Amino acid sequence: MTSTQDQAAIFNGTAAFKDSRSVDGTDTRTMPAFVLGEELAELAEVDPRIVVLTADLGRSNRSTDFAARHPNRFVNVGIAEKNMITVAAGMAAGGLVPFAATFGSFAALLCAEQIRTDCAYPDLPVRVVGHHSGMSMGFYGTSHHSLEDLAMMRSIADLTVVAATDANHLRALLRLSLEHPHAMYLRLGRGRDPEVYAEVPELVVGKALTLREGTDLTVIATGSEVAPTMQAADDLAARGIEARVVDMWTISPLDRSAVLAAARETGAVLTVEEANVTGGLGSAVAECLLDAGIAPRFRRHGVPDEHVPVGPPAALYAHYRLDGVGIAAVARELLEGNRS
Repeated sequence: MTSTQDQAAIFNGTAAFKDSRSVDGTDTRTMPAFVLGEELAELAEVDPRIVVLTADLGRSNRSTDFAARHPNRFVNVGIAEKNMITVAAGMAAGGLVPFAATFGSFAALLCAEQIRTDCAYPDLPVRVVGHHSGMSMGFYGTSHHSLEDLAMMRSIADLTVVAATDANHLRALLRLSLEHPHAMYLRLGRGRDPEVYAEVPELVVGKALTLREGTDLTVIATGSEVAPTMQAADDLAARGIEARVVDMWTISPLDRSAVLAAARETGAVLTVEEANVTGGLGSAVAECLLDAGIAPRFRRHGVPDEHVPVGPPAALYAHYRLDGVGIAAVARELLEGNRS
């Protein structure tokens, strides 16, 4: 029988694919999935409107850190995700600012109707937190992979869709969300995302952040793919290719000005997302370019329109070329006019 420790090692990846930042013992304060409860608990000290709900996943999203400090403002609805969203909507209608957290696959896919009808349609300030998005659930398979959430959520009117890049970026998103008047879907990664922002950044909804300037092409990434995109930019620079890197953390509304500037100033645009390429960030950027009548060299990079195999997350990222090496290779293909 395989021990619990062995199972954890398998889930985190074999030696061939393991990133040292994924080894047990990483400082949890640098992990987005683990600062959620802590940051909300701090904000709740001065904002009595904040309440937190979860669907029996308090340990996975660390909302237990909030519960320990504000037990009367924490609700575990049990394994009843749809009910959780509707309860959150009722709380918002009563003047509270609820944060309802569960796996991204459950939040966006299972609860799409409740998010649209109970939250976005009446324009209530519910914050739906979809954590462990993308392929980060690895061995749990298709039922737990959240690859369609960006496409589904950005198609809902009056719903703001944002993606956290790292721990400090998540802190900024949570602070920003308190005064945001509309419903919001916050997409979080696997909770082991490496640092991109050394400090908590200043954010404005609908405004992307340019992390690196470049003239040869622009790579527009979101969420968990921003860090490997920065690595890819270093790889490209070593080959004499200067890539602009844009963190498109706000998927809806999209920063159209950043997209059009990238197309006009660099002539080539690559989008990168840990999501199905159909309907997500890449589609949003493509629509923007088409509407403006601009046709740069362009490529969407993410998960192809297929169900992802079961496996360790790190191995899956390598398989789909969503690591630094893979993104750099795709960028070179775009510039060379090739497709693998």
